[in-house]
Amino acid sequence: MTRLAPQQISSTDAQYPPILKTRLGTETPARITAIGSLDVLAAPLTALFCSSRCPGNAILNAASIARNWRDEGRGVISGFHSPVEKECLRILLRGKQPIIICPARSIDGMRIPAEWRPAIESGRMLLLSPFPAKTRRPTTALCEQRNQFAAALANAYYFPHARSGGHLETLAAQMDD
Repeated sequence: MTRLAPQQISSTDAQYPPILKTRLGTETPARITAIGSLDVLAAPLTALFCSSRCPGNAILNAASIARNWRDEGRGVISGFHSPVEKECLRILLRGKQPIIICPARSIDGMRIPAEWRPAIESGRMLLLSPFPAKTRRPTTALCEQRNQFAAALANAYYFPHARSGGHLETLAAQMDD
């Protein structure tokens, strides 16, 4: 069932993704909040991470890959926060594949953009957050935590661009291990 109201899922609930406990260990959130169909979690997911500042060729490549993912129906998980990630989301919204958006903040009381509603209502988009209701503004630390959370749910990873010395470069190196 698709829900537009936030649903709290405790780590002891049957609906809680077991992969989070396996991959995050002691960093596993005790509770996550979801808006949309939890069935989306069953799809194989590719995590998309891109630094905010990105060279032009990486932007073009990412858009091309997003179109391919849309056409092949590949599920994608991301914060969809950087400009490249936002552009990829715009492309993906025109498809039918599963999408999981993980903001670096709580989704309690979050205004759902009108362009997301059809995907949520059709059961192919899920908003998912490990942050408590009081976490209203994204910070660098929350973005890092969100990226670890999204990566834990993914089966594959794509980094169009990770700034040298940046947090995403560190995350990309962890994914190679």
